[in-house]
Amino acid sequence: MLRVLFAVGLLLVPQTAERPFDQAQGRPFGTLREQAAMQQDWLKERLDTFLPALMRQHGIDLWVVPMREYNEDPVFSSITAPETFAARRRTIYVFADTCAPRPGSGQVAPKPRSSEGGCVKRIALGGTSQGGVFEARRSTKAAAADVGRGQQAELWGDEQWQVLKSVIEQYQPRAIGIDRSTVFAFSDGLSSGELKGMSEALGPAWTAKLKDAEALPLELIASRLPDEEAFFKKMQEHVWSMTQTMFSSAVITPGKTRTSDLVWWWRQRVNDQGLGTWFQPSVDVQRKGVTGDALGDDPIIERGDLLHCDVGITVARLNTDTQHDAYVLLPGETDAPEGLRRALANANALQDIVMDEIRPGRTGNEILAASRARMKARGIDGTIYSHPIGVHGHGAGPLIGLWDYQDGVPGRGDAKVIPSMWFSIELQATTPVPEWGRQPVRLAQEEDAIVGADGKVRWALKRQDRLFLVK
Repeated sequence: MLRVLFAVGLLLVPQTAERPFDQAQGRPFGTLREQAAMQQDWLKERLDTFLPALMRQHGIDLWVVPMREYNEDPVFSSITAPETFAARRRTIYVFADTCAPRPGSGQVAPKPRSSEGGCVKRIALGGTSQGGVFEARRSTKAAAADVGRGQQAELWGDEQWQVLKSVIEQYQPRAIGIDRSTVFAFSDGLSSGELKGMSEALGPAWTAKLKDAEALPLELIASRLPDEEAFFKKMQEHVWSMTQTMFSSAVITPGKTRTSDLVWWWRQRVNDQGLGTWFQPSVDVQRKGVTGDALGDDPIIERGDLLHCDVGITVARLNTDTQHDAYVLLPGETDAPEGLRRALANANALQDIVMDEIRPGRTGNEILAASRARMKARGIDGTIYSHPIGVHGHGAGPLIGLWDYQDGVPGRGDAKVIPSMWFSIELQATTPVPEWGRQPVRLAQEEDAIVGADGKVRWALKRQDRLFLVK
């Protein structure tokens, strides 16, 4: 009976052109349709701009990216339209450098022409053209009679591998890139079953030309456009607005509000604005004279507490990662104690060091070692665990330390910084605070930064150099 009454109630609600979600102010980044149009433009420009040079740089004449529905390659979201949520049955994306010299031809490969997408032909064997970005090929077989006249069946099963073989024979590549890696998950998207099926169809001659593409998908995923940088700045502005609201008396009532209340405030606020997030946010407390264990997992926030959050949002397939800090004022205070301000200054100094050491061509491990040497020379007790960000929260590219690996990260720390990629500068500095009886305070910070096309490093927006104050 209750279900019936609820259904009847819905029918009685007036349905107007404005209802239910025509609220522009509730959509800080526009409608999904507007975002999709923007993402589609980015997709074509990214493939036109970055892919040709990357294929040449890494010696790949033809790149093959096969995948099946719900077992997509990690590069999937970097090469498909925003309206595509999964691979279609099996989809084989092929990128062929049509200007690469043929064996024995004596040709010299011309430089890629970025305005034309270089010389790279993009073919989809299965699925759609992704908004005109690929040439989508269909089966030579007609669809079932009851489907409709003139419609061609989709490529299916072994026929896809045979069509792939014909494409390879057409372009005669010297090196065929596949996504296989023992180090980088982003470069290891080729499943064992797809490799087996492809190898059997291609035969030993072509299979011998398979080459681990490794750096190609890694760097394509990492590469970002200037227009994406501008959009990312708006995302940062929104994150800052949200953290400042969360860490204020508008949300926090000292002696009543728990850290979990802030966590779920963030989750709900993100959801209400039509945004996403790629991880569960966290909020924690440090308190004078009290250890973390004594505070418990979900403490009530009190005056005099130092608050810390780790939060992010997802918009248009892009992600942020931010850690901010706040102080809850005691009666009569107008600012945080000098010792806490000094703790933040030490974290800022470590940020400056890491930012100064990041430059294209350097590995994450080289940046880590140089940064830690300068950190120790400055007398800062800190830890560095920074990472790329973009299409993935923990993105493609070099790790600059892990919290528990401060002497370098074998493999994943050996990748190199490239122009036009983004980082989350994540770290902490621990400082004894005199006003707290020299109790060590861990001041963790995280802000997103951009390595520009010119190789220069800058904050995506800014960094926190003053604690937020909860009155």
